Amino acid sequence: MAKFVVTPASRAQREAWTGGTIPDVERVRPGLWSIPVPIPVNPLRYVLVYALELPDGVAIVDAGWNTDEAYEALCSGLRVAGYAITDVKGVLVTHIHPDHYGLAGRVREASGAWIALHPADAALLRERYDDEAIDGLVRRERTLLDRCGVPAATLDELAGASMMIRHMVSMARPDRLVEDGDDLGLPGWDLRAIWTPGHSPGHLCFVSPERRVLFSGDHVLAKITPMVAVHPQSPPNPLADYLDSLAAVGGLEVDEVLPAHEYRFLELGARVDSVLAHHEERLAEIERVVAGHDGVTCWDTATRLTWSRPWETIPPFMRRSANNETLAHLVWLEAKGRVRRSPGEPDLWHPQ
Repeated sequence: MAKFVVTPASRAQREAWTGGTIPDVERVRPGLWSIPVPIPVNPLRYVLVYALELPDGVAIVDAGWNTDEAYEALCSGLRVAGYAITDVKGVLVTHIHPDHYGLAGRVREASGAWIALHPADAALLRERYDDEAIDGLVRRERTLLDRCGVPAATLDELAGASMMIRHMVSMARPDRLVEDGDDLGLPGWDLRAIWTPGHSPGHLCFVSPERRVLFSGDHVLAKITPMVAVHPQSPPNPLADYLDSLAAVGGLEVDEVLPAHEYRFLELGARVDSVLAHHEERLAEIERVVAGHDGVTCWDTATRLTWSRPWETIPPFMRRSANNETLAHLVWLEAKGRVRRSPGEPDLWHPQ
């Protein structure tokens, strides 16, 4: 199937992404700015923070990682827009991954801004980022990976693979819980929240019907597709949630999509259709692997799939992600009656 290519809304951002650099701060339109904030040692390179001008300051969508470099980039970007970090009145967090939520607490300390988050993600904060609770989450991840058939020699390494990025978050409880359909109450903005679970249980997008823009977070990106995985904090069938969430935004009447990574783009509906087609192809590939092995583990299935690089070159943290993403597709196929599972240690997957 030919892949659909979106039209960039910013040529400069598109050139920066393809050239391996970080784009400049941009005035997207009156009252709206795009501020790239670097992500350390990550192929995504930066998160795009959006500053929305208010009568008495700005609100920002997402914040970036909790590093001094990221914080200085955010402060510098706000200065280009004519504001200081102390002018931030609110932080709208699309989801709790470190590159979006990590700096929210530091911004609040500097400015007194409120932090807004969906309740489903807020409920995960303590177990994910509290030192007293994290061991339990790692144990649950290890159990999941064991049942997936991860080799014993790498089980502990993969279970604790995310520990290296926990310091990138300044733990901060939200001041506001935002539900699906809520009006954010930002003066001069008709901004409404859309709950789009999948990439995280509480992922939010924000739409402005008047300005015809969608702040899509990681839900819809220009080129890549977000990871949708089964993990200890996920709902039972996150891929089903994600595909339903795509349908929820695909029909929105907007002129421009403002994602958290890569670059701004047009053609939301066509991009959603392209992502849906990608997952259909992935589901079919996984179904073929299962059909060729009467009783195969999730891990062995993952090793047989097509990835962006050879499996042997994928680092441990990304192998864990690949395994858990494969599991999400297997669970979706199981729910549709297209494969079946025989529980055990490990679980085995069979053709239906």
